[in-house]
Amino acid sequence: MKEAIVKKVKQWITKAENDLKVCIHEINYEEPVIDAICFHAQQCVEKYLKAYLVFHQQYFRKTHNIEEITNLCKKIDQDFDLIFKIKADEITIYATELRYSDDLIMPSIEEAKEAIAIAEKVKDFVLGKLKDKGF
Repeated sequence: MKEAIVKKVKQWITKAENDLKVCIHEINYEEPVIDAICFHAQQCVEKYLKAYLVFHQQYFRKTHNIEEITNLCKKIDQDFDLIFKIKADEITIYATELRYSDDLIMPSIEEAKEAIAIAEKVKDFVLGKLKDKGF
């Protein structure tokens, strides 16, 4: 595998990890910033999926839509249907409507915890798939 691709995959993973760190750090505060947690959880999921696509040299357009990104991953490996089973596609809303909607959305603490759990599941899944491919 080309060194440049490995470097790029590692960059995506580092960025995803940073988003997850923000979530985990923030959730432990007495008054956590819930919308920020949800946003960073979505970003974590998005970046792990994109890391997988970069590894496979699969083009993707600039998007935050987890369903769209997951469908690209499924073209490579049908096991990515798991992303839909854990409802990771449903947190796309935290990247877009949470920030840009006229109707302000304020997730609950339970939703924030669920978003973190989804991000952790996607992390484990994608890293497992990359490890299986020798990364």
